[in-house]
Amino acid sequence: MKLAKDFPILEAELEYATPRSESNVNKLCRLTGTAPPVAVGTSGVKGDDFRQLAPLHPFSLLSPFTWVARRPVKKKMEPCSCDTFVALPPATIDNRIIFGKNSDRPCDEVQEVVYFPAAVHDNLKEHLKCTYIEIDQVPETYAVVLSRPAWLWGAEMGANEHGVCIGNEAVWGREKVCDEEALLGMDLVRLGLERGDTAEKALNVIVDLLEKYGQGGNCSEGRMVFSYHNSFLIADRNEAWILETAGKYWAAEKVEEGVRNISNQLSITTKIDREHPDMRNYAKQRGWWDGKKEFDFAATYSYLDTAKMMISPGRYCEGYKLLNKHKGNITFETMVEILRDKPSGINMEGEFLTTASMVSILPQDSKLPCIHFFTGTPDPERSVFKPFIFVPNISQLLNTSSPTFELEDSVGKKLQFNSKPDRRHPLYQKHQQALEILDNKTARILERVAISPSMGSFEPRIELTSPVSPALAGQFSTTEPPGKPLYYF
Repeated sequence: MKLAKDFPILEAELEYATPRSESNVNKLCRLTGTAPPVAVGTSGVKGDDFRQLAPLHPFSLLSPFTWVARRPVKKKMEPCSCDTFVALPPATIDNRIIFGKNSDRPCDEVQEVVYFPAAVHDNLKEHLKCTYIEIDQVPETYAVVLSRPAWLWGAEMGANEHGVCIGNEAVWGREKVCDEEALLGMDLVRLGLERGDTAEKALNVIVDLLEKYGQGGNCSEGRMVFSYHNSFLIADRNEAWILETAGKYWAAEKVEEGVRNISNQLSITTKIDREHPDMRNYAKQRGWWDGKKEFDFAATYSYLDTAKMMISPGRYCEGYKLLNKHKGNITFETMVEILRDKPSGINMEGEFLTTASMVSILPQDSKLPCIHFFTGTPDPERSVFKPFIFVPNISQLLNTSSPTFELEDSVGKKLQFNSKPDRRHPLYQKHQQALEILDNKTARILERVAISPSMGSFEPRIELTSPVSPALAGQFSTTEPPGKPLYYF
């Protein structure tokens, strides 16, 4: 039996977290929130029907489907979710581009990891069903692996067979968010991956669809209304692009070296490499820009003081600091460490928590395969990053695929479940079971240590029961020696 340390790229998995404490939602919102002030044109979580949820278990990860309702919330929640990162040579080693994202979503939402093969579509009269609307199909789509909330069509993050990776962020600003059903930002992530074989081509796909169909609709399952504009980080083996939107208007920045990150705020300032043709005129018409001073996209289309953007206490600034701390030596392990960082708020806890994570290694040498790592489970500090490589004849990832329900067969549906369906996939369930056993064991040990300080310590270990193989292979297990595997994939 081989241990994870026998595979250098998985060495970071040997460190295991201590049990999490009960989170302080208000503190996290202060740490991570970058929301604009409540004003005309802003939107986020709203609706008196949404109720705060409180876990019955002190470790909220262990029982995300056991909740009690508290009093109704009569104010908008401060929106705070997701961080996406990219590092390019010379910030990395061995001529690799490293992509990473934490997907921060409602705490009771399950995220699945799914694979869709490449396909040729002969009947172009047949429309493609996305989360809410139907759009025109294209003659060919590429193979993709996606990490996505199990209730929708699109994805929070993913990669395609050509080494393109995309992650999106919720952003708000002066332009009013559209609540009408259109393409979700998560739909655009998947569409960009299925239709673009380079980062810039994926950008072209997204902006063309944005112009034709628009963006909008509820980005949350159930009664909570959560809608927003989107920003995207798109990377391939050679470069990365930041694409930020406000309604149908957008700006894009090309990144060819160094580090870059996005969070829940517009971040493109005066370096604009591509843009919507009417973006500046629209800003002048709305009185946001006088047409004389240098055009600053983030300052114009949001409420940000971009001069202070890099010294604010928000997650965007904290993420940038973490990237720069390791600049020149960034590896897969470095990106995992950044995604697991809780003091910065990047590894989020609370009503919104990190429900899934992804890290990709994109070698600039085309002879080397791209490797994509997904958790498929909440909290990267307490999850294993499992590898996926595109190879021929990949079968569907059954252990990370959530069950489907009859009401989800049609497009544009308004689900009317009496309660949220249990979407936990097999890996998610095994992960919960393992954490519960480990936390109970640790609690008993700590109790015994408190009584007898001289007692030896127990260290859980992660074992690899088979070699790394393509398509989320690995069969990881966490064992308590001696004993049977508690968690496997």
